[in-house]
Amino acid sequence: MLDLLTLQTTSTNATLITIVYTILLAFFLSSLIAITYEKTYRGLSYSRNFLQALILSSIVAAMVMMAIGDSLARGLGMIGALAIIRFRTVFKDPRDIIFMFAALASGIACGVYGFSVGVIGTITFCLVAFILYYSPFGNSRSFDGMLRFNMESDSTEKTDLEHILKEYCKTFALISLREVSQGKRLDYAYHIKLKKQKQKDALVKELHKVDSIAGITILLQETTVEL
Repeated sequence: MLDLLTLQTTSTNATLITIVYTILLAFFLSSLIAITYEKTYRGLSYSRNFLQALILSSIVAAMVMMAIGDSLARGLGMIGALAIIRFRTVFKDPRDIIFMFAALASGIACGVYGFSVGVIGTITFCLVAFILYYSPFGNSRSFDGMLRFNMESDSTEKTDLEHILKEYCKTFALISLREVSQGKRLDYAYHIKLKKQKQKDALVKELHKVDSIAGITILLQETTVEL
């Protein structure tokens, strides 16, 4: 059994078992952060590449900190080497930046053999993320999907369309309207939130009953399709 107190000592030349333990712990903590991000995400889709980046960045941070150790010269050299790399990735949401910092922090904590700090800090971060998700600060979203279709521009069935949306959707809002087929048809895009007892299949079937509607597409958050 590993002696954690022995491992939590800074060493210039770490042993093989210490290196393996550090990398595995960084992987475990960053995986916990990635799972928390997935479970508390609000939006139409999340990036699986970002989830992988959270885990991999923590491992890289742990490796970098172990390589530097207590050497000032190594640290300055590492800063110079990393300065060559230019990161131009644009984050969709400020929350994504916080989760990336959390993953890096867990890796750094493991890399300097601060295992207790890494474990306690990561668990606390994840618990707070879940608390915020279920608290008033994380109120349920107004819309959970997008509905797109097109219909004849001079159609007299718009009242039927509105009646169907009111029946199946708790809330809906028109976000775009544009002409297609040289103005003969109109393309509609709605943000929608389905009622709990209503299914998207039933909504599509009901919309198909309107003769002038075509090209029906529904994208819901639960599909987790990457945009």
